[in-house]
Amino acid sequence: MSDQQSQRGSLRSALNGISGILVTPFDDKDCIAPERLAPIINRAVNAGVHALVANGNTGEFYGLTLTEAQAMVHAASEHIAGRVPLIGGVGRSVHDACALARVSLDAGAAALMVHQPPDPFSAPRALIDYLKRIGDAADGLPLILYLRNESIGLPTIEALCRLPSVIGVKWASPTPMVLAEAIRRTADLDIAWVGGLAESWAPPFYAVGARGFTSGLINVLPEQSVAIHTALEAARYPQAMQLINEMLPFEELRAEESNGANVTVVKAALQLMGDDCGATRPPSAWPLAAPALTRLEGLLHDWNLLRP
Repeated sequence: MSDQQSQRGSLRSALNGISGILVTPFDDKDCIAPERLAPIINRAVNAGVHALVANGNTGEFYGLTLTEAQAMVHAASEHIAGRVPLIGGVGRSVHDACALARVSLDAGAAALMVHQPPDPFSAPRALIDYLKRIGDAADGLPLILYLRNESIGLPTIEALCRLPSVIGVKWASPTPMVLAEAIRRTADLDIAWVGGLAESWAPPFYAVGARGFTSGLINVLPEQSVAIHTALEAARYPQAMQLINEMLPFEELRAEESNGANVTVVKAALQLMGDDCGATRPPSAWPLAAPALTRLEGLLHDWNLLRP
């Protein structure tokens, strides 16, 4: 087996686990502060998180300049130091996506997560060309599709999965039955179908054939995410649901303000824990609203995570 085949196999296995979406730290002047990632990455790796993602949505990808995103994938790689696979998020214009793909390859990323283009005039068939150009720019590095909705249609999703460079799909739509059909249509392929709506949606996605899930909680309490994954893999669903219910208040806080508090809650929790990663950038909500902050402090107290 070649080194490339071995690396692809290790990545494929990791995608059945937890893909932890890292925050992007900022300093008090709103500049990226990559050095602040170190304790977060160490905590996640030591807890057993299987892969880490730079430039995902919890990393405020759409709030970063291209230069900042390039710096963050290099920083994440340096902090991870080969301990788990690094997945680099890419997207926006095809030229930006290709430029970030090349930098991610140079940084040592094991794969690229391709954000679904938010362009209002995005043609489903043109996504194939979009992915091909990104794959070419990254010299064939494996690609993971990040689908926030399935509006492009199942025929296009199947066609994308049949591109040789595509190794997985992060399914971030609350539509498990559509996911089930997508899995059925590609049953002849070894595609990693990853639950993209965090821990709370993992059980229904598992029920139709997905494995693994993404998580922003890993920045704060990775041990809980790992315990949930362990329970799901062992088909101990009542235990998994109990563990999910314990962290559900955290996800409910993140969903407030039309999901605009998603990253806010994570960064507010890190501040309270003594791992300050700065504010979030507009249009993300900041600071966390006072009632929500009180609830978050209570939750972190119960989890024994508050800074002494």
